[in-house]
Amino acid sequence: MSLVDVRQAAFAYGALPVFEEITFTVNPGEIFCLIGPNGCGKTTLLDCLLGFHAFTSGSFQLMQKDGARMSPRRRAHVMAYVPQIHERTFPYSVREIVTMGRSAHLGFFESPSHKDRSQADAALERIGIGHLSRRPYTQLSGGEVRLVMIARALVQQTPVIVMDEPTAHLDFHFELVILETIAALVREKRLAIIMATHFPNHALYFQSQHLQTTIALFHHGRFLSVGVPNAVIDKERIETLYGIQTDVITITRADGRTIRHIIPLNTIKIL
Repeated sequence: MSLVDVRQAAFAYGALPVFEEITFTVNPGEIFCLIGPNGCGKTTLLDCLLGFHAFTSGSFQLMQKDGARMSPRRRAHVMAYVPQIHERTFPYSVREIVTMGRSAHLGFFESPSHKDRSQADAALERIGIGHLSRRPYTQLSGGEVRLVMIARALVQQTPVIVMDEPTAHLDFHFELVILETIAALVREKRLAIIMATHFPNHALYFQSQHLQTTIALFHHGRFLSVGVPNAVIDKERIETLYGIQTDVITITRADGRTIRHIIPLNTIKIL
């Protein structure tokens, strides 16, 4: 059973089209990577899935129910969100921030219970940041904030997590920590991840981890190509997408595992 099913979807700001003819499905245990240049419509598509915008045409189902008719509360039982940027304006503790992920399961005037807080603690430990539990949220690094957002999404206990550029502005260490965390959660919990990213190598990484991975190349408001990363990512498509020349290399590790990687060489045209 597919968790997310989008058919011939389009969105426009008034008379200004953003994307059209978008079709894809996402199943349990699958990572769906949206790749494309700035302004191609990736975040707007995620916003439509999350209910911040409504598709102007097409169909959209969540767990085989009409996603467009779902209440925000019901949608929050199906889909959690890890934003690219999260403002840190008040020094809540990390534990309090993660516990807020339980709000979809609480009544309007209901406070988090001991069980809710215990689930937040368990999520922090699972993500590997239990030691930050009492730290003021405003004192965290960018990588730590992203891990807290993943823990908050995890405690929401949804089958789908939407992530908007989860490794943006992170150093090499935290970029890999985030990718490893996503891979582990998909492997252990059969979560479905819908992830916008600027880096085709992220999709190749997930495939090298033997995870069900689909990549969609977003170009001028349409999908240029959708499929398995090893089949979709090549020099010609990346040239069309980003206007750059690249090399695709294959590395065989000592353990026999093969990893493909795309290397940017130079720009060849102005987008």
